[in-house]
Formats: sequence, structure tokens, C-alpha cells
Amino acid sequence: MTNPTQNGTTPEPAPDSNSVSGRASWGGSVASADPAPEGAGVDLHRGAQVQEASTEGGSKPGQEEKPTARRSRRERADRARQRPRQPREKKRLHQPNTRFNDDEFASITSAAARCNLSVAGFLARSALAAARDLDRTRAQITDERDLITALFDSRRKLGWAGSNLNQAVKALNSGSTAPQLEAAIAAVHHAAESVRDASARLIEQRTA
Repeated sequence: MTNPTQNGTTPEPAPDSNSVSGRASWGGSVASADPAPEGAGVDLHRGAQVQEASTEGGSKPGQEEKPTARRSRRERADRARQRPRQPREKKRLHQPNTRFNDDEFASITSAAARCNLSVAGFLARSALAAARDLDRTRAQITDERDLITALFDSRRKLGWAGSNLNQAVKALNSGSTAPQLEAAIAAVHHAAESVRDASARLIEQRTA
């Protein structure tokens, strides 16, 4: 059976719109049925954005953010300004209290200023110097104690002499004799000399 020959007037069959060839010929934008080669169809713009995001200032996965140079310099400067820690045996943990009257405190304040020290620093250095030279310190303290003892003894003697003088004056006023008058006058002279010597020694020691 022979097929009739198609001429220019014979209509062509309508293409099936559901067939692949029909979609390709009429749509013109449908992709070919053949699989695309490997690597084809990659979004280049999306890849560039991903690469740009990975190179920005944010930290990458698995990496920690490093401190900036300015922060590092500031931390090094802070550590340099910190005073080195002293061992416990050199730390001054004990703070004893002491009291002074106005004249004593004024003298200590003036001496500390002349030595370019604070009052606390002057007291600490003076106490340590006295503790390291016990012979001299003991001699000075003993000498001062002796002077104070002599002054109190002279005061006691002057009180006794004054009492005797009062009794002698009463006896003389009543017309009687006063045999203790000469002894009282001698005691007064002796006490006065003791007070004068002790005061001179104390003043010399304080001004030395």
C-alpha cells in the first residue's frame, strides 16, 4: 500500500501540545530533554555573593575573632602600669595605731615634710631605723627616762620643801623659833638645781 504523496496543498497534522517535540517547537523556551552537562546552570551571581560574605569582617566558621591591634596595645599598656605583686613576707599587713598631742604631731609633720615623706612613711622609716640600732635607741630612751625621773623627783622635793617653809613661816609669825627653816631652804635650793639640770638636758636632747 502506497502512501499518498504530500503536496503543498495537503495540510500537516497538528502537533500534540503534550509531546516534548510540540513544547519545543511551539514554546521555544522549554529546556531540552537531554540532561545538562556537569557544571552547567550554576548561578554565578549567587556564588559571588557567597564568596563576598565569607571574606567580610565576620568570623568564619571554626575560627575565633582575633583582638584588634588597638585593643592589644591598650591591654599591654594596662599591664605595664600595674605594680608588680610583692611576696607575702614583704607586704606590710600590720598597721599599729599611735597617738600624739598637737606639739608632737606638728613636729612629726614638719620632719616628714623636710624628708619628702608622708607622715605614715616617716613614722615607719623612723621606727625601723630605731629598731635596727637598739643600742643607740635604748640609750636615748633610758636617758630620757632618767631625765623624766629626775624631774618628778625634783618636783617631789620641791613640794616637801614648800610644806616645810610654810610651817617655818607660821612658827615665826607666832613668835617661836623655826629650827627646820635652814633645812627647808637647803632642800629648796637642791631641788631647784635638779630641776634646772634636768630641764637643760631634756631640751638639749629634744633639739639635737
